Amino acid sequence: MHAALPVELHAPPLYSSNKVGKDDAMIHSAVRAFRRPLTVAMLSIGLGTLTGLAHPAMARVWVGFGFPLVVGPPAYYPPPVYYPPPVYYPPPAYYPPPPYYPPPAYFAPPVQYRPSGQSCVAGPAVCPMEHPAASGSGCYCTTTQGRLWGRAT
Repeated sequence: MHAALPVELHAPPLYSSNKVGKDDAMIHSAVRAFRRPLTVAMLSIGLGTLTGLAHPAMARVWVGFGFPLVVGPPAYYPPPVYYPPPVYYPPPAYYPPPPYYPPPAYFAPPVQYRPSGQSCVAGPAVCPMEHPAASGSGCYCTTTQGRLWGRAT
C-alpha cells in the first residue's frame, strides 16, 4: 500500500510574484476596511427603496348583516322555456355513383403517303414529289450525297 501524500488546499495567488510585499498587504487591508461599510450602505439603500415603494391600503367601511337587502319594484319572472328535443332525421340514402364506361376508342388512321404523280428531275436522280407543285418550279431530291436541286415535271 502507498501512503497518502498530504494535499494542500489553498487558492492560487492573485498576483504573479511569490513575494508578498508591503504594498500587497496595504491593498488587502484597504479592501477589508471598505467591505463592511459598503455592504451596510448597499443594504440600507435597497431596504429604503422597498419601503418607499409600499403604499398604505385605502380604508374601507362596510356595514351590513351578511345577506343582501334588495328592494325593487315587483316584477313577474316567467318560468324558464323548455324546448322539445331535436328531431332525428335519418341520413340521406346512399346512391352508388353511376358505372364508368370508357368512351369509345377513336382511331384515326395514319396519313398515307401518296405520290402526287409528279416527279422531280434533279440531274441523274429522279424522285417522286411529296407535294404537288407547278411544272417547272424548283424542287429537290434527297439522296445519299445530300439534296440535289432540280425542276418539277
